[in-house]
Amino acid sequence: MQMLIAGEWVDGDGSVEVTSPYSGETIDTVPRAGPAEVERALAAAVEGARQMARLTAYERSSLLLRAASLLEERLDEVARIISLEEGKPITEARAEAVRCPDLLRLCAFEGAQLRGETLPLDAAANGAGKSGMTIRVPCGVVVAIAPFNYPLLLVVHKVGPALAAGNAVILKPAERTPLSALVLAEVLVEAGLPPLALQCVTGPGSLLGPALVADPRVRLVTFTGSTEVGEQITRIAGVKHLCLELGSNAPLVVLDDADAEAVAAAIASAGYSNAGQVCISTQNVLVQRALYGDVLDALVPAVEAIRIGDPLDEDTRLAAMITEADAVRVEDWLRQAEQRGARILTGGERSGAILSPAVVADVDPQMPISCRELFGPAVGVMPVADLDEALGIVNGSPYGLGAGIITNHLPSALKFARHAEAGNVHLNGTPTWRADFMPYGGLKGSGIGKEGPRYAVEEMTEAKTIVFH
Repeated sequence: MQMLIAGEWVDGDGSVEVTSPYSGETIDTVPRAGPAEVERALAAAVEGARQMARLTAYERSSLLLRAASLLEERLDEVARIISLEEGKPITEARAEAVRCPDLLRLCAFEGAQLRGETLPLDAAANGAGKSGMTIRVPCGVVVAIAPFNYPLLLVVHKVGPALAAGNAVILKPAERTPLSALVLAEVLVEAGLPPLALQCVTGPGSLLGPALVADPRVRLVTFTGSTEVGEQITRIAGVKHLCLELGSNAPLVVLDDADAEAVAAAIASAGYSNAGQVCISTQNVLVQRALYGDVLDALVPAVEAIRIGDPLDEDTRLAAMITEADAVRVEDWLRQAEQRGARILTGGERSGAILSPAVVADVDPQMPISCRELFGPAVGVMPVADLDEALGIVNGSPYGLGAGIITNHLPSALKFARHAEAGNVHLNGTPTWRADFMPYGGLKGSGIGKEGPRYAVEEMTEAKTIVFH
């Protein structure tokens, strides 16, 4: 496949092979962009922003609605691409793909709802004869840097609101999973997007990202990825808007009035989908001591029932991690935990990029498997005395994206909701759940800004004050 720059499908100064994490086979090749392609994309995006600013909200909305219909016609193709390039089981890939047309429709709606306000300027001592209002205007050029783990959905979460708000976009998909993003670019072009409104550059993020982020022609950067890379972006971005959805070690607190079997079933789903490579994957389970043994007894067989295999097999629930190096890292963290007194009750065996789903008991909050973002198919479980101890551990984390509690005691649930330091708090549910239209973003090291079409559109526009004299 080729990349999209300045309204043309072009090659770069080299190529990158896209390989299956499961089989290692080459799926396709994409161009490797270099400095010349980055400069061409930036220059085109500046003019693309002018093209987008000339469109009415109705025209932008209609364009995205057409794109949604066109994408809907290609869902089977897109799901297969996602499964091949990311290693995600085909059932999960379909679930990702099917969300994207409706997400584009939500973006189309929210982009047509931009509102300002009237200003009571005559309330000022010097305001006699004055009136005013605010309007929301596009930021201009948006750089969207997407992760590998949801290679289409999280691209749509960035590109859809940016276009709906009237911006031009330079999309940098993850180096290992660019194919589904390029399909989306094809769909948007076919839907009638202005020729320079979208650039899609492919290649290594370590080279392309800094060049795009630091450029003063860019007004907003939207990025999903690790906290470490997010911190690098903040250091080099300069004066521009940042929307950063960063790392997490999503905790789930289980109080002793919960049902152990139901808790185990929820964790077996929420902790291992997409091989645990989800920023809100349930990673830390803090169980009140009276229920601790029961939860472990129920969790181990539930996790052992997870079928490992070819991602294109309909019965597969867990396939490969994105790279063998990532699987080696997770395996190493499991062994470190074991050496420090934790117990691996099941799983943790590695074959290439495939790591069997693990349950780790007696985890300490200072172990890497607990205090850092694991991003792999393992769940650490630790006993706690009560809700206060659990809250202390939850809030002692540098992250704050998602957290959950399972209890039948309403005062405890409300206390957790109020005091847990997380941008998304779930009561009687795991932190892994998300609806595409809800506000979504983290506290502390988990980022700044909000996703979800309504909130992303607001992030990607600016308020302009107009005064009538």
